[in-house]
Amino acid sequence: MSFGQDDHNHGPLGENPYLIPGVSLVLLLVGIGLDYYDAGFFAGYVRLAWYGVAFLLVGWKVMKAAILSIPSGNVFNEFLLMSIATLGAFAIGEYPEGVAVMLFYTIGELFQDAAVNRAKRSIQALLNIQATEVRVVRAGQSLVLDPKEVVLGDIMEVRPGEQVALDGTLQNSAASFNTSALTGESVPQTKQPGETVLAGMINQETLAQILVTAGFADTKLSKILAMVQDAVGRKAKTQQFITRFARVYTPIVVALAALLVLVPYFVVQDYVFREWLYRALVFLVIACPCALVISIPLGYFGGIGAASKAGILFKGSNFLDLMREINTVVLDKTGTLTQGVFSVQQVRPAAGIEPAHLLRLVGALETKSTHPIAKAVVAHVGEAAVGVAVENVEEIAGHGLRGRVEGHDVLAGNARLLSKYSVAYPAEIDEVVDSIVVAAIDGQYAGYITVADSPKEDAARAVQELKADGISKLVMLSGDKDSITQQVARQLGIDEAHGSLLPEDKARYVQQYLAEGRRVAFVGDGVNDAPVVALADVGIAMGGLGSDATIETADVVIQTDHPSKIATARRIARATHSVVWQNIWLAFIVKGIVLALGAGGLATMWEAVFADVGVALLAILNAVRIQRMKF
Repeated sequence: MSFGQDDHNHGPLGENPYLIPGVSLVLLLVGIGLDYYDAGFFAGYVRLAWYGVAFLLVGWKVMKAAILSIPSGNVFNEFLLMSIATLGAFAIGEYPEGVAVMLFYTIGELFQDAAVNRAKRSIQALLNIQATEVRVVRAGQSLVLDPKEVVLGDIMEVRPGEQVALDGTLQNSAASFNTSALTGESVPQTKQPGETVLAGMINQETLAQILVTAGFADTKLSKILAMVQDAVGRKAKTQQFITRFARVYTPIVVALAALLVLVPYFVVQDYVFREWLYRALVFLVIACPCALVISIPLGYFGGIGAASKAGILFKGSNFLDLMREINTVVLDKTGTLTQGVFSVQQVRPAAGIEPAHLLRLVGALETKSTHPIAKAVVAHVGEAAVGVAVENVEEIAGHGLRGRVEGHDVLAGNARLLSKYSVAYPAEIDEVVDSIVVAAIDGQYAGYITVADSPKEDAARAVQELKADGISKLVMLSGDKDSITQQVARQLGIDEAHGSLLPEDKARYVQQYLAEGRRVAFVGDGVNDAPVVALADVGIAMGGLGSDATIETADVVIQTDHPSKIATARRIARATHSVVWQNIWLAFIVKGIVLALGAGGLATMWEAVFADVGVALLAILNAVRIQRMKF
């Protein structure tokens, strides 16, 4: 592996990667045995050829990589160090040690490949959930197609036990779907006709007919998988430091090795070239920074894998580092800390307005909104809003909707919306604690509808865990009424909360905390939160399957909708950081000791092999521990 890359896969390829190293090991052991018993025939060119074959079996790919890296300017890498050291060992007749260095290096590669594959499994399991074929009904015929060939408007048929291939809306009767591949939750979801069904869900019971609403590349699942695949390419600061360090470190090591051969000639009386060359070769083998270059990316990769198993997607290893550093968490209320599932509680029309008329007009207008409160009103109105003519709809961010419904100019939103359009309303509206939709028809106050929401089951526990985890400031921001916001904050144990906010108000608070020098994570769930998510040090999307904008903007996506996962993400980030730095110190300390011994002639190639390959193996084993940890 050349420094600055995360791959490390130049080990033996083929059906059985252990075969070639195994043959080399047998040749080495037999050769050492023949040397020990002073076999008469085992000398000169025969001995050189024997060990030469054992060496080339495991060493030719390393030497080839060293040569091929020269045209790109990447001369000083571990391939060069290993090649110089082992060829030098052959030049001074230390054949077994030259073979041993390359052999154990190759065995180390095999161990590392196995560790990487282990770390990839949880991510690969996610990447493998995309369906490879889909059954589509066209012109009365059932066709089995590649998902990429399906067009918008096609009707998919998904049988019980089959996986949904593309996003769409359920067309026939209610159906139950297993969403564990997407959310990590085993509890199935029941979808009603007209509701959204996402790619990756598995049909549980009845035949489901689904109208395709998104192409293969545009499904929520495809966007998440692309995010996961890109994650390992975004390096943490620690990785970037090691990459820069290795580029400077390697040429310095080569220069020191050369000086270790040349300088003693002028200062040592009984200078023996072969002895000092051997010390320099040992020095080169010990100096290989394999343990650092291999184990650090592997540690972060393991952290990303462990998080994905817990339903938490990090967009890069750099966000693992940032997640550990945050001290302030700012949370949206609706859909993040509360369920976001509203139901209508009261309908209070103004004098002279029939309740059914108010609900019909407001419900029809609210069909144009995706806000949870709007959905609650639409669900309550039901069939009465179907087929109603709605025109010229305008969404006023943080206020509500304006439009023309059945020839009437209708406003539906919060009290600020009516104030914006100079519509007078009763003072009692400002005293209502519940979430409220205030309406005006043709410029006159028409009444209001109250809806209620409730905190998620784990919201209070999430707050407690974050406080216990060292988060010094917890803030809840909401576009909902301040009275409701403060009520929820008291219920959950949040010390600071602000309500009646527009999206730009949320951004202003986050900017204020950043200006104070705080490390801020913002947790939101909807499209309106996307600008604030982008502004924070770490943007966290709660339930990112519901919003393309949130998936694309956020740094971390919590698929399960559970706010307690924020603290879990922090624990994973800390564990990853701890393992990475354990490996760094292990490598530096062991290599430093053996380097000093090697320069003083007290360490042989065998100690050098341990300092290089042995430390790398220990670091790899330490890194894969992350996969076994319980968070």
